[in-house]
Amino acid sequence: MLHWLKHYRRALLPGDISAGLVVAMMMIPQGMAYAMVAGLPPVVGLYASIMPPVVYALFGSSMTQSVGPMAIISLMTAAAIGPLAAPGSTLAAVLAAQLALVAGATLLLCGLLRMGFLANFFSRPVMSGFTVGSAIVIAFDQVHTLLGVPIADVLKLHVHLPSALLGVGSLALLLLARRYLAGVLRACGLPPPAADIGAKLAPMLVVLGGIALMATTGLHNLGVRTTGTVPAGLPGLNLATSSAHWPALLQPGLLIGFMVFLMSMSAAQSLAQKRNEKLVSNHELIGLGAANVASALSGGFPVTGSLSRSAVNFAAGANTPLASLITAALLACALLAPTGWLALLPLPVLAATIIVAVLGMLELGIVRTAWSYDRSDVLAWAATCLGVLALGVEAGVIVGVALSMGTLIWRASRPHIAVLGRIAGSEHFRNIERYPAATQPELLILRIDANLFFGNVESVSERIECELRTHQSARDLLLVMTAVSSIDTTALYALAELNQSLKRRKIGLHLAEVKGPVMDRLRHSDLLRDLNGKLFLSTAMACDHIQTGQQ
Repeated sequence: MLHWLKHYRRALLPGDISAGLVVAMMMIPQGMAYAMVAGLPPVVGLYASIMPPVVYALFGSSMTQSVGPMAIISLMTAAAIGPLAAPGSTLAAVLAAQLALVAGATLLLCGLLRMGFLANFFSRPVMSGFTVGSAIVIAFDQVHTLLGVPIADVLKLHVHLPSALLGVGSLALLLLARRYLAGVLRACGLPPPAADIGAKLAPMLVVLGGIALMATTGLHNLGVRTTGTVPAGLPGLNLATSSAHWPALLQPGLLIGFMVFLMSMSAAQSLAQKRNEKLVSNHELIGLGAANVASALSGGFPVTGSLSRSAVNFAAGANTPLASLITAALLACALLAPTGWLALLPLPVLAATIIVAVLGMLELGIVRTAWSYDRSDVLAWAATCLGVLALGVEAGVIVGVALSMGTLIWRASRPHIAVLGRIAGSEHFRNIERYPAATQPELLILRIDANLFFGNVESVSERIECELRTHQSARDLLLVMTAVSSIDTTALYALAELNQSLKRRKIGLHLAEVKGPVMDRLRHSDLLRDLNGKLFLSTAMACDHIQTGQQ
């Protein structure tokens, strides 16, 4: 915060004010809706939208990140506390805050230990599969609120007609606004950025319309449920915990902390690229950790950076975290003012806003791209999505991490190895399967396109032996090491064994283009001393020398 405040200019203030106002209007229905997803009273969503962005502004490195409640994190919160406490109960609120404390402490510790590299543990397709699966779960979970009856009655095609009309009508309006409102506003003369922001505020207008209907009609007498009394005033300091539930909250708290960081970094990086800004992952860990601790102490639940809300913040003109401070101040004023109007907010309308919000997460373009580029990523996407749907959101996270790491290990264990030949009239050597490159029957040249370590050395050894069987006339083997940046102890022993095996077969083993750091380590081993061949600076020099010796 000291950095951006030091360089703050008056010209940045109008953009920050407008963004703060717009996001505050967006946060009122969104915060209350996501609290419902978490199984908490709607006002808790407002509590979680005040202190976290203020604290994130102190430590975070993103200038336009909007920190607060988010659908998937709310779903994970519900999955963690649902078996332990009744939805909407006092115990549920205590456990949700406790969960935020665990997640926040985890993020702070990771930030202090400089573990920002954890953001790389989810591949893009796996993250997309997790998001799509979670969105489907959230949307399905809101159907019974939308229609005003328990889910068992929904499956029997029974609905509460007034609630269903209000909920489905709100859903239709929001979908139409999402599809057409920006274009209508542009046609009316609004500049494109203002029209896009206006379309994003459609949920607030629908919520206000629902409140107006409840206030002027007798819908509440017909059984349409509302949020009920929303306590006025700012949240107090929350120090309540349940000592008996710490063990049960530890694992989900760690998973939520991981997902908070992953989602927040995804949102912040996409916006930072547009502004040519540099994010510091370890600062993000500390900022998000402190934000979650602040949410816990103010009676909230786990929070993260939201891509959609951060995009609105950016589009509305946010230049610095002052925009988030203004948003928090406006939300605090809304709680300090009389809150009776919020008590009339119909739950079917709130359910409609949740469904439309998560439908925006169903981005399937990555599946089409992965299908044409790498179908193993499509399998990872599908497995993660189905894992969330069939096993639950926490299991889906574990499946996603396992698939990401498993895919990485599988690919690393099968490195690409190319047989090289010489391009006529040049010193360039290329893969004979891709270029018209000439080879010599007495010399086999192989380029290993990966680091050598215990996980792939057996595969590399098998491929080398396979090529030697194919090229039985070869009297020399040249390994081109341009892509090898490290060789671990297991791989070193494998090279030594290959060297001895080739020596017994009277085949020379030569190395070319060994990188400096690799060479520094090889000098401390016996491989170079016992090498059944020579070490060359370039492939061309090696080829010329070996061919001259053969002649």
